[in-house]
Amino acid sequence: MIEAKKLTRRYGDFTAVDRLSFTVESGTVLGFLGPNGAGKSTTMKMLTGFLPPSSGTARIHGHDIIENSLAARRLVGYLPEGAPLYGELPVKRFMDFIAGARGFRGAEAERRIDQALERLQLDEVRNQTIETLSKGFKRRVGLAQAIISDPPVLILDEPTDGLDPNQKQQVRRLIREMSEGKIIIISTHILEEVDALCSRAMIIARGRLLADDTPASLLARSRYARAVSLACDDQQVAASALSELVEAGEVEIRRGLITAFPSGKGDLFQAVSTLARERGWRVSRLQLEAGRLDDVFRTITGESHSEKAA
Repeated sequence: MIEAKKLTRRYGDFTAVDRLSFTVESGTVLGFLGPNGAGKSTTMKMLTGFLPPSSGTARIHGHDIIENSLAARRLVGYLPEGAPLYGELPVKRFMDFIAGARGFRGAEAERRIDQALERLQLDEVRNQTIETLSKGFKRRVGLAQAIISDPPVLILDEPTDGLDPNQKQQVRRLIREMSEGKIIIISTHILEEVDALCSRAMIIARGRLLADDTPASLLARSRYARAVSLACDDQQVAASALSELVEAGEVEIRRGLITAFPSGKGDLFQAVSTLARERGWRVSRLQLEAGRLDDVFRTITGESHSEKAA
């Protein structure tokens, strides 16, 4: 597992990561969420040995990142922010370098290179110079070097940044395939990615841990959890009628949708469905909301900001 204990990183008077403690077990895909400057990338850099902590430490499968840094780093595949690469090298030559740095030689190195390029669909550009590649291809080369050693720990900073929708689905599928028996930590700004990929999510702001839970449990914190949204012809009339339901609390109209929030009394979805049918509304959309991560994210990080300001 990964065990972080009071990880802290300061730059002069500024604290980028503030006494962050957590553990991650094998088989977990952990999503790091937070606004820009929250400390996500800095935490990843400390875990990978790229940046020393100002205080505190972490252990990767029992190896301390300070006292036994090399042993810890051997267990980690890392995709840094921006995926820095040697642009003047062809893709295959770059992968040769990475394989050698990881200690692979000969047929074993070639096997691992071929496998990584195939998994990221990079065969067509294997002889192309990296600096001539699109942002999406560069990102995939960065991912290929991270997985070449099949490490038990993968730390990926914005792994789908710059990818088109098809490429994003491909990378997400690859992460799901690799997740069994590994620890995978992903930093992302794409909230749907957390719901699609992660078994656990941590929300960080101003270097502090604000929430640590499953995506489903975080969704349950949303004011939209168990709310009912619908689209119909006369929104004002429908909203007024919905507000009179005992099962409904607040009712809002936003972006062409009417949303009724549960009062906690009875089955709101059934009540809305029955009312729409009785009134003869022409409903083009009716859905029970699972909750919205962006709503939870704004609430948690906003509350932290307000507390700090107070």
